[in-house]
Amino acid sequence: MKKTTRIKSLLAAALFAFGGQAMALEVGGVHLDDNLQLASKPLKLNGAGLRVKAIFKVYAMGLYLPEKKTTVADVLAAPGPRRIALVMMRDISSDDFGQSFMSGLNNNSDKGEKTKILNQTMQFGEMFAQIPGLKKGDVLTVDWIPGQGTQCQLNGKKIGETAPDLAFYNAILKIWIGDKPADTALKPKLLGEAG
Repeated sequence: MKKTTRIKSLLAAALFAFGGQAMALEVGGVHLDDNLQLASKPLKLNGAGLRVKAIFKVYAMGLYLPEKKTTVADVLAAPGPRRIALVMMRDISSDDFGQSFMSGLNNNSDKGEKTKILNQTMQFGEMFAQIPGLKKGDVLTVDWIPGQGTQCQLNGKKIGETAPDLAFYNAILKIWIGDKPADTALKPKLLGEAG
C-alpha cells in the first residue's frame, strides 16, 4: 500500500514538474511548441506540417491561434493575435522566397484585395531584399498583433516594417490555406487534420 502511494506521489510530482513546460510536436524532425505566448496572450498550435516542393522538404510550418479552428473562414475571422512559424529545412534565396510569397499572394487574393494591400505588399518585398536568404534551421515568424499589425522576425530579430491591416495578414495566411494553396497537402494539416 505504501509503495503504491509513493509511486502515485512521484508520478504527481513529475506531472507537476512538466506541467509548466510547453509540449512539442515533431514535424519532419522539427519540434514546434504546442503552446506559446504572443502579446501576453496564450496561443495554441492549430496545425502543422511540411511544405514540400517536388521531392524536397522546404520548411516545417505551424499555425498558432487563440483557439483551435478547422475552417478557413474561422481562421481568417479568429480574434486576437496569431502566428505563422516557418522552420527552414533547406537553404533558399531571398529572391526565390519572395517570388513564392508573391505568387501565393496573387493566386489567393482577388484584384480588390490586392489593391487594398498593395503598399503593405511592397513593404514586404523590401523586407525580402534586406535579407540574403534563408538558411536551413532559420526560424521565420509572421505575427498578427491586434492594435499593431503584421510583424516578422527572423531567428528572433525583427525584420521589415509593421504592416497595419488585418486584410494583409489574412492574405498571407491564404498563401497556405486559400483556394490555391502553396501546398495542397499542407493546407489540411494547418487546419488541424490529424495524421
